Amino acid sequence: MSMQLSSRPNPQSDWLWHLGLVAFVALWWLVYQQLIAFSELVTALFPVDRHSHTGEALAFFFYDVPKVMMLLTLIVFAMGVVRSYFSPERTRALLAGKREGAGNVMAAGLGVMTPFCSCSAVPLFIGLVSAGVPLGVTFSFLISAPMVNEVALALLFGLVGWKVAVTYAAFGLSIAIAAGWVIGKLNLEGWLQDWVRDIHSGATAPDPTEDAPLTLVDRYHLGIEAVREIFGRVWMWIILGIGMGALIHGYVPEDLMARIMGADAWWSVPAAVVIGIPMYTNAAGVIPIVEALLGKGAALGTVLAFMMSVIALSLPEMIILKQVLTLRLIAVFIGVVGSGILAVGYLFNILF
Repeated sequence: MSMQLSSRPNPQSDWLWHLGLVAFVALWWLVYQQLIAFSELVTALFPVDRHSHTGEALAFFFYDVPKVMMLLTLIVFAMGVVRSYFSPERTRALLAGKREGAGNVMAAGLGVMTPFCSCSAVPLFIGLVSAGVPLGVTFSFLISAPMVNEVALALLFGLVGWKVAVTYAAFGLSIAIAAGWVIGKLNLEGWLQDWVRDIHSGATAPDPTEDAPLTLVDRYHLGIEAVREIFGRVWMWIILGIGMGALIHGYVPEDLMARIMGADAWWSVPAAVVIGIPMYTNAAGVIPIVEALLGKGAALGTVLAFMMSVIALSLPEMIILKQVLTLRLIAVFIGVVGSGILAVGYLFNILF
């Protein structure tokens, strides 16, 4: 996202923006309250029994699509405003020169707040390495950015409740911090691709630079730009994810799901991780599936292990990272992160 300074402040225009934002939030809330009625109305237009498998699937789909889209719009706009205070250059400057430990914690925290996903892993990795960020700290950032981002947390909160969202955030950050710390202690810089290793060996920490000051209205514009950009990337995955969730909700028997992904099936957690790795989607696409699986009796730890593996260990992301990491380092990354995900899955099943 580009940050441009307003050419001339206009207090009257600024107040119109503020009032328009308040009106938008009020309208958003009113519409959000009517989503159940909307889904029932649309479902009734189809020649199916409302309580049949097809009727249940249609009602789920027509409720979740506008719900997820509306949540995503509000959340991404708000975080786009917040992100305007954290440019990529400032992020690199904050992480440069940080040692393992405190650096891993800071990197994982910044990963939650910054607009990076697995599709931008390669340029982000190169940028951090060239800024002198230690390898382990870089991995903490790369793990937390796609897995514990604000979209994932907000959608979890809206669809399955705050307890799950908070617990997921805590364990997701723990995996990012611990995995980055372990990789850093293994001193695996020699397992980078040669050209990346050359950049890392000659890296120097950049001098922090001050961005041009932005008005609040400038930041509103950046929030709107973030909504356009992220919606353009994820809307198709959201529709596909909700469609899959609707099929699970309408057609999969509860007792079958409880047997396959229930807490009593010890093998369900590693199986969920293995199934999730070949898939390619993002938090917005996989969370409707999580909602449907939980509604059918699947164990929370098993479902979240599946979600984490889809987001943090997807096969397409590994193919992208092959451009900067050797196969040995990718194997270590998968092993360390996968072990953390397995531990979280089993622990969730015990606690919940």
